Amino acid sequence: MLFRSPMSNVTLGRTGLTVQKNGFGALPIQRISRDEAARLLQKALDGGMNFFDTARAYSDSEEKIGYALADRRDRFVLATKTASKTAEEFWTDLHTSLNNLRTDHVDLLQFHNPSFCPKPGDGSGLYEAMLQAREEGKIRFISITNHRLAVAREAVESGLYDTLQFPFNYLATPEEIALTQLCRERNVGFIAMKALSGGLIASSAAACAFQAQYENVLPIWGIQREKELDEFLSYIACPPALTAELEQVISRDRAELAGEFCRGCGYCLPCPAQIDIPNCARMSLLLRRSPAADHLSPEGQAKMARIDGCVGCNHCADHCPYGLNTPELLRRNYADYKTFLQQDRP
Repeated sequence: MLFRSPMSNVTLGRTGLTVQKNGFGALPIQRISRDEAARLLQKALDGGMNFFDTARAYSDSEEKIGYALADRRDRFVLATKTASKTAEEFWTDLHTSLNNLRTDHVDLLQFHNPSFCPKPGDGSGLYEAMLQAREEGKIRFISITNHRLAVAREAVESGLYDTLQFPFNYLATPEEIALTQLCRERNVGFIAMKALSGGLIASSAAACAFQAQYENVLPIWGIQREKELDEFLSYIACPPALTAELEQVISRDRAELAGEFCRGCGYCLPCPAQIDIPNCARMSLLLRRSPAADHLSPEGQAKMARIDGCVGCNHCADHCPYGLNTPELLRRNYADYKTFLQQDRP
């Protein structure tokens, strides 16, 4: 593999915050112990990562960051999120986050995938709460995350937000690529979530080389294992170049993943039938793009069998930010799963 010179930094638009172009996505650390998470977080900071992204909704992720990094708070940029729908919920979330993170402020506070773009005077009181939190020094910058292109564009064009976090990887559509340019033109920081498309992109080198083409984009990588962290830390000193070989990987993935597919964002949950929709609705892809053994285990079969219990409430489809027919995706993936399972048996 060819490598370029050491990976550069990225400045998040008008915030002036300049960080290493490899962010730590802290959603997955909710799945490991506090001490395991602390070891990963400290190693990431020691290795050069200095942007950490979490959320009030990520169970104990904030607490683990506070436990691991509170005494080094001046060495990194900290972003969290609130999914609050009222001003009262906003203040409860913010005070809880600051307590969990063991800090008196966060650098970025992001509205967490709202169905609309909060603005002053919209009746929700949310943006006014953000302004007050900034005036009180509890947050430095006002930000938003979203999976809906229309809401994301509205937020950028409004001039009200300092950064946008949006799904972005080499499966992006032309409209999504244009969004990064719009952010650059409006001096809004662009944070790329789903840089590995929720695990469907297997080549981190190809993913990293693609992101390097966009100098205003900060990709964040969801990290749960030390092996994953080591891989991304290695790219700081030796970023992979976009070689013909990696371009072939990207072209193949774009061909295989074209059309409707579940991104695994999880906004369809909770499911009344307890179906693990973010995994079950893309099982056909997971079986062919990741080790299949766990998916085919008795536990994996039991999870897929819950699809038979779908009650047809359409909660998943109504809440999908990509407008997918989720019940139909589940049925198709389950049919393919049963065929795959039969072929896998001796």
